[in-house]
Amino acid sequence: MTKDCPDCGFVPKDAATFDRIHRELHAASHIMDDLGPVVTVFGSARSKPGSWEYDSARTLGGLLGADNIGVVTGGGPGVMEAANRGAFEAGGPSIGLNIQLPNEQKPNPYLTRQTNFRYFLSRKYMLTRYSFGFVVYPGGFGTADELFELLVLYNTDRTERRPIVLIGQAFWAGIVEWIMDQQGVNGYIDPEDVGYLQIYDCAEEAFDALVKFK
Repeated sequence: MTKDCPDCGFVPKDAATFDRIHRELHAASHIMDDLGPVVTVFGSARSKPGSWEYDSARTLGGLLGADNIGVVTGGGPGVMEAANRGAFEAGGPSIGLNIQLPNEQKPNPYLTRQTNFRYFLSRKYMLTRYSFGFVVYPGGFGTADELFELLVLYNTDRTERRPIVLIGQAFWAGIVEWIMDQQGVNGYIDPEDVGYLQIYDCAEEAFDALVKFK
């Protein structure tokens, strides 16, 4: 090692992993760099066709697609499929950022552009990097992780504030109340960051909120 180059000759044990992460990010940017305005939709992969959240996400995707706003999802089934399906049927951009899982998550059939990831960290970065707004439907740990990742970015000034629309009053109201009454009151967060959350029950209201910001 030298004073001018303290890391010369250093090869980390995880060099191959870091290289794969770089290649994943590069491949994803290749399919997304020339997109116009896009919105990312999060939600459960377990939501079935005919469920209220599937039908709502399909409606929202259709409204966005008809307005030439692209829909970005994790590319899998459930809410992701529904939002992509709506955009695809409306002739709009429909982007899927799929991930390899032990029980392989197959890309849904309604994608106009797609890429695959091995790592959650690079996938989550690309799910938030290009969008001017975010919609979060009910879901499990993965959906909650994606929502709180956005709130962490806001709370630490790592990204500009963009609207986060939660769909489903009955599902989300208790979580938002807990954030404000526990984390906010005790000074663990800046409560104004939660002000970027908006809760609605229907796709049309979510669409209107997003278009206003755009």
